[in-house]
Amino acid sequence: MIVCKPKTSTYLALGLIVIILISGLIYTLHHFANVRSFSLIFYLFSTVLLTLVILLLLVKMMASYKFIAAGKSQIITRLPLRGKIISYGLDQVLVWEEEKVTTNKREFKQTTIVFDDKNSFTLSNHEHVNYEAFVVYLQKKLLQKRVDKIKKNQ
Repeated sequence: MIVCKPKTSTYLALGLIVIILISGLIYTLHHFANVRSFSLIFYLFSTVLLTLVILLLLVKMMASYKFIAAGKSQIITRLPLRGKIISYGLDQVLVWEEEKVTTNKREFKQTTIVFDDKNSFTLSNHEHVNYEAFVVYLQKKLLQKRVDKIKKNQ
């Protein structure tokens, strides 16, 4: 069974960024409470901006924290933060698609799978381990349900 889970290094890096942003927010609020050497607009703008970035990063981290296992003619998705485990048969997969983007000589790959209950899951090679083995499994078992994008030159 192929298990795709989030990479620890990705979550450590994002967690470190969130901690730095939270400490910057605390410093800004402390500076406002004690020193107030900047205008009120600066404090309002910086605290709102830092809070929004922190919330967006936390939501992104929570939304992408999922485990997907494939094998024995089924795909099992586990969302620990929601407490859900959903098992799908391969016949329940409507379509799947792999997108590839090359930037700075690095290739970013992302696979989206849509099931018949209209749930969809996205995996990427930079955020999940065993990504390549999962795509090979999909190509072997569900090649006919693959969607290829047609690129048009405009």
